[in-house]
Amino acid sequence: MHNGVRLLRTERGLSQAALGDAVGVSRQTINSLENGRYDPSLDLAFRLARHFGRTIEELFFPDVEARSS
Repeated sequence: MHNGVRLLRTERGLSQAALGDAVGVSRQTINSLENGRYDPSLDLAFRLARHFGRTIEELFFPDVEARSS
């Protein structure tokens, strides 16, 4: 799954630690999420979307290559 977390975070001048604190996870979780090593729980996806004022669909999108295989 791909996401726009890094782009939105950097546009707002937030560190990974600050975003993690805002949504209740560690900096390492944000790093893993941004680098595609971790897909968030539905609860975390909602918290991130709410934090950025976006819908989940605007923030997360499926890996098209994986779906077409």
